[in-house]
Amino acid sequence: MSAQRYLATCLFALAALFIGWSLAHTHTLAGLLAFALPPALLGIAALLGWHRTGFTAAMLALLWFSHAVMLLWSEPAARGWATGETVLALLVIHAACLPGYRARCERRQTT
Repeated sequence: MSAQRYLATCLFALAALFIGWSLAHTHTLAGLLAFALPPALLGIAALLGWHRTGFTAAMLALLWFSHAVMLLWSEPAARGWATGETVLALLVIHAACLPGYRARCERRQTT
């Protein structure tokens, strides 16, 4: 699996988590627009090969990670959703950093 597909898969999984989470709340539209739409659009951008997808996704993943950790500490009822968000945010960061890590390893092997 290529790094772009891996990133897109993680982003679509995060969008699906946010869709499920938003449907369980009273402010469904706000949750969909604020939380589910950005990872879905970034997933599409990753599949289309936009070269800034990894950077943008990694920056937003730091916000998603912070949001999830805050909820883990403060909202006992949302711990399941927050745990999923934490894991998926870390996977997005991993997927976004993977091309740079691979390039660095290849550069070390050639020298």
